[in-house]
Amino acid sequence: MLEAMKKRRAIRQFKTDEVEREKIETLLEAATYAPNDRMREPWHFYVLQGDSLQRYEQVALDYLEQRFPTKPHLVESSMEAITKTPLIIVVTSAIVDGDEGATKDNTFAVSGAIMSMWLMAEQLGLGMVWRTRGVGLVHDTALHTFIGASDKEQLVGTLCIGYPAEEITSAKKRTPFADKTTWL
Repeated sequence: MLEAMKKRRAIRQFKTDEVEREKIETLLEAATYAPNDRMREPWHFYVLQGDSLQRYEQVALDYLEQRFPTKPHLVESSMEAITKTPLIIVVTSAIVDGDEGATKDNTFAVSGAIMSMWLMAEQLGLGMVWRTRGVGLVHDTALHTFIGASDKEQLVGTLCIGYPAEEITSAKKRTPFADKTTWL
């Protein structure tokens, strides 16, 4: 398991090959085994492929052009993250009315579900990157509206998934845990 975690990378460049439905369903199933408070299972998944993905491209383009009207190069480079991705899964978390603590717990659980998907993607030969800012549109209402999420859902991640365009072989340097640990 530790070796799988060490190998995990944010993959941003994908082949054009479609991801098979069986693999998508395996990713989704893996997510549902994440720990979650009181078994609320607070996640919801919106799968974008083909036509829905093309419609999302327009939503992302409109957002970026509005946000960066004087930076067309930034808009263009940001859009590559969407236009060259064969599968996007938007993940939301349930909001619990009147209970900020439970809502936060739900967000933590959904983050765990996303990590479960990421590790499963690696096992299935897929690459993934978890986006929030920019074309991830997690902090804007445009994607929330586009997917038809209810007002009881908050976006947690936009997952770009596909077959990696190239093999990543080098290990990414990490700060040793001892530098970030205090034993009490």
